[in-house]
Amino acid sequence: MKRDITAQLKIRHMSLIVALADHGTTHRAADAMNMTQSTASKMLRDVEDIFESSLFERKPRGLIPTPLGEFVIANVRAQLSRLRRFSDEFHARRSGGYGTLSIGAITGAAPDLVARAVAEIKRKRPQLMVELHGETSDGILDQLEGSLIDLAVGRFSDERQRSKFTFEPLAEERLVVVARSGHPLESAGVTRLADLANCAWALQPGTNPSRHVLDAAFDHERVRRPTNTIECSSILLILNLVQVSDALALLPEAVIEAYEKAGLFIRLPIRPEIRLAGFGLVTRRKEPLGEAAMEFCDILRARARRQIRT
Repeated sequence: MKRDITAQLKIRHMSLIVALADHGTTHRAADAMNMTQSTASKMLRDVEDIFESSLFERKPRGLIPTPLGEFVIANVRAQLSRLRRFSDEFHARRSGGYGTLSIGAITGAAPDLVARAVAEIKRKRPQLMVELHGETSDGILDQLEGSLIDLAVGRFSDERQRSKFTFEPLAEERLVVVARSGHPLESAGVTRLADLANCAWALQPGTNPSRHVLDAAFDHERVRRPTNTIECSSILLILNLVQVSDALALLPEAVIEAYEKAGLFIRLPIRPEIRLAGFGLVTRRKEPLGEAAMEFCDILRARARRQIRT
């Protein structure tokens, strides 16, 4: 008969597991938790007795998580994150506030759809604390899995993510090739991607979905992919590189529109258009959203529908 581990596992136990994973030795973990090393060592033995398994290998230079230990650490870390966020929201509500809503969003969705939805929910709930994290899809889904955020606006990059999260489509993400205003190509009438293969490019890393579709587009044109490139994971730095050099970039339309209106960027009329798979609302499976999160999702859906109609 399986024992209920949660009936014996205390928050202090969970904190020690994470501290040992983060610091690598019982000595440093004990310091971080303000306890003696002997107390930490005894507590670790108690924890491993509860699990009836070794969670860490004892090595001369420290502790190395076992495969089962890695599984326990990830889940315990997520549980502690949920408890911290529950505590923060409880205290906020008790003192008359309205809690916290933490959102992760890909860069292509954040400037327009997500930002407008955040502004709308703040008008409706002025005292709600909103935390907005801009990241790649992989980054925000890691945060979602670790319960560091309530929900995400992004896309799956791995089919295995479907078992952990629910996905509700919101909108497509159109990508455009941009250059600085006054770029030599501004009046060249270039419309084929193949004509840009020898240009300088500021690109996101090869693991990024937008890089995948650009590489695929060059392959489809049967031309060599650009070799004069700067790889950069930061959209902000790519925007700066485009402004101060002749580098081209492939960026979400929602990101560059303000720069285009300000006369800083031009878009090259490349055909056919380059699009990414649609992004959507991503939440943890079998975990209900709070009241503010549900209202924010309703706002997102309504704004996404209006964008599609226009």
